[in-house]
Amino acid sequence: MINAAASVVASIPSPEISYFDIGPLRIHIYALCIITGIIVAVLWTNARLTKRGAEPWVVIDIALLAVPLAIITARIYHVLTHWNFYFGEGADPWSALYIWEGGIAIYGALIGGAIGAWLGCRWTGIRFWTFADALAPGLLLAQAIGRFGNWFNQELYGLPTDVPWGLEIDYPNPAWPIGLPEGTLFHPTFLYEVIWNVLGVAFLVWVGRRFRLQWGRLFGLYLVWYSAGRIVWESIRIDPSDIFLGLRTNVWAAILGVVLGLAIFFVQKRRHPGLEPSPYVSGREWNGGQAVQSQNNTDDFVDVSEPPTSEVEGASATSTPATN
Repeated sequence: MINAAASVVASIPSPEISYFDIGPLRIHIYALCIITGIIVAVLWTNARLTKRGAEPWVVIDIALLAVPLAIITARIYHVLTHWNFYFGEGADPWSALYIWEGGIAIYGALIGGAIGAWLGCRWTGIRFWTFADALAPGLLLAQAIGRFGNWFNQELYGLPTDVPWGLEIDYPNPAWPIGLPEGTLFHPTFLYEVIWNVLGVAFLVWVGRRFRLQWGRLFGLYLVWYSAGRIVWESIRIDPSDIFLGLRTNVWAAILGVVLGLAIFFVQKRRHPGLEPSPYVSGREWNGGQAVQSQNNTDDFVDVSEPPTSEVEGASATSTPATN
């Protein structure tokens, strides 16, 4: 029985196509995976923020800044950490712009996305850490979806293996390791990361509800979970990468991600032991669609507070006729 099952799952084939044409337009499946992940993350983050009391779809205003910056910095980070691949001897420097061929670094996306989200939160009045916590599960799910783009592109696979779930890669392939015979199977690192990320989504949803993690602590756990797995997957990948002190640059980035995530979790826990009073910073609260929205800045206001007691007494005194 076991041998029969193993013969069925002898390997994982790679898709035969990585794009398709609609008239003159070429659609790359890698891009579709990335876009699908972004849409899923935005929809889920919107639902989580709205449940916290934020204005529905305020996430769109934040995403308008965060998403483009994330994509740009993701590509820049990838190129910088694979410099010789794009600017080494015999390389085509223009290929650094061919983002549709793959090459988006999640840690670069996190840097640019964080900057964009911070600017978007200041624009809308949403607390940055509230947004980060609302985003965490959706972001991890988006990363799982995006990894299927690597499968279609037949890239970022791991070491040769003889496990039943070894990944088939077309031969010849520009990334094929020199000296390996045709038919060699490789560790499907894309699949490992998909499984790890989906488990992480379930963990973040559970732990967030169970312990009501706020003030950025859930996002800190996201960094720890994702980066811990990334240390393993990066260690068995064989795609070209710059090496620093014996480790791939993305391994160092993943180690830094674990450290940063732990720091965020414990520092925020000490600084903010209670719950967030509102998803908005003080003075920027959303008032449920009334005339003045939380993001509408104005200097005009009506003071409806009671006057100080001294002013009341003074007014009474001046209204009383003077006596000798």
